[in-house]
Amino acid sequence: MAIPNGSTRHKRMPGETLFPTSVAIIPLAIISLLLPASASAKVPEPIMDAPTLPAGTVLYLRLQTAVSTKTSKEGQTVAASLARELEIQGGVAIPFGSTFKGTIEKCEQATDSDQRSELLLSFGQLTIPGEGNFTMKGRLSAISNARETLLADGTVVGVLASEAPAASLLSGVLQKLGQADPSINDQIQKQKIGQVNTAIEFPAGTDLHYTLTEPLHLKSIVHSAGPPQLAASLRASVANMLADAPKHAVSKDNRAGDPINLVFVGTAQEIQHAFRQAGWTEPKKKNQQSIWKTAQAVINNDGYDSAPVSDLYLFGRKEDLAFEKTLNTFNKRHHLRLWQTTASTSDGRPIWLAAATHDVGIDVHPGVISHATDSNLDDERAQVGADLHLGGAVQAAEFLVPPNPLSSGMTATGGAWHTDGRLCVIDLKAGVGSGM
Repeated sequence: MAIPNGSTRHKRMPGETLFPTSVAIIPLAIISLLLPASASAKVPEPIMDAPTLPAGTVLYLRLQTAVSTKTSKEGQTVAASLARELEIQGGVAIPFGSTFKGTIEKCEQATDSDQRSELLLSFGQLTIPGEGNFTMKGRLSAISNARETLLADGTVVGVLASEAPAASLLSGVLQKLGQADPSINDQIQKQKIGQVNTAIEFPAGTDLHYTLTEPLHLKSIVHSAGPPQLAASLRASVANMLADAPKHAVSKDNRAGDPINLVFVGTAQEIQHAFRQAGWTEPKKKNQQSIWKTAQAVINNDGYDSAPVSDLYLFGRKEDLAFEKTLNTFNKRHHLRLWQTTASTSDGRPIWLAAATHDVGIDVHPGVISHATDSNLDDERAQVGADLHLGGAVQAAEFLVPPNPLSSGMTATGGAWHTDGRLCVIDLKAGVGSGM
């Protein structure tokens, strides 16, 4: 049910799946985010024969085997699962629950300061529940939130210690401080300040984009086992709230901020549980310790999975909840902010508005240094939906179009964005996490 950029919006029809992302090289194909983990045991029902996915199709994988240039070996087997359902005209080509088997083709750990570590993963077998095994050929085309870069053949190339922000300056300063005060030197060594880890290390759960280099011939198209639509009473409650709801958050000085692109139904405890199950963390409050850890992550060119987020405002107050998901660099992260509305469902459950964006680098504007954001808000909306479904906390979900939907604009820090204007409404399972 994905709406490609520039196309006409439409209402969700029965059987359509939520949270898709367009595949530009297949006009009729879309990538659809998926379901709770409990659905993995279901065998999809075939509805059409022999689809072929052309070269260039992007598959969204989630690594199930941790890999590292320090400890992994060439020839070692690696496994991944499908992170987003691949939907084409008539149904689903690759459903949730599908798995991938591959090998480590290259694994070289840098031994000199001017040498880069290299890692090459190749996935050659796809297993679809109820359909069997399929041989495939492709290459890694992206690693979500990674500091590493990719060569044309999919080889992952590591960082150099000298590429860490202000590395050359800091190394001299830290050395002088350590020489002047042994206690400071002990602290520098203990916290590994200025020591950049040049190894390539991806834990299980790392999100990969894998692009087919040859057509992939499958047996049949199957039905999606996507989440059910919202109950009619819940849909009415949300629609009533959206009638006069704000369209975007604002900065402290009242500049337009991130657009609202998600709605949640559930308690604060249910929301916190859902994101924890999905591998997201809550950011720390801004204090000396969190600021120091942020600085350390920047200095070491490393990740900080609970780094503070800047405040944005809705209903005259800053966010009530926030969550983020990162990998191995401070520069990139998925994150969102949530505000509880005064509205509730017919059975009294709270309704929340949320704004999700993807930080993809550092942006410098006159007088402002901030994260640069991906202009495609719909992809981040899809990421959030997919992760929560895979965590098993979603009861139902549906796209709704609010009155006078947004289409494009600028963030409070000057970043451009665009969207199809739909809001993803996610009804979380009631009572889950309430004992936390």
